[in-house]
Amino acid sequence: MYQRILIATDGSALSNKAVKNGLALATQCGASVVALKVVPRYPRSYFEGGMPVDASDIRRIEKQWTDAAQAEVDAVKELGLKQDVSVKAVVAKSDLIAEAVIAAAKKHKCDMIVMASHGRKGIKRLLLGSETQHVLTHSHIPVLVFR
Repeated sequence: MYQRILIATDGSALSNKAVKNGLALATQCGASVVALKVVPRYPRSYFEGGMPVDASDIRRIEKQWTDAAQAEVDAVKELGLKQDVSVKAVVAKSDLIAEAVIAAAKKHKCDMIVMASHGRKGIKRLLLGSETQHVLTHSHIPVLVFR
């Protein structure tokens, strides 16, 4: 049925539910998994009167974010090992989360994406957007969403 499943995580409790169920699906299908965490880049725009941030500080902050993301996908890999599921832990750097998820699925030849939706409505959805909705709209492979 499915050979390789991409499981996108953001480290939230709801995302952990998607991870757990995505690994269970992979176990049932005999599929391998690509565990993905997308890390945004540090914002570099400057506002009138704002203090510029030193480039070394930006590199240090981005490294902290990347290291934390790597720890999250490594935890998914450990969970997969306990269930005899082969998991590749991947961290992507991008400000365009949904596009990074879709690109990673294509790059790693995944045939399904598993992710969570926080179910924001009204003004929160307008302001924060919906990465899951974007993936659903633009993905050419099936997307399984947990809420």
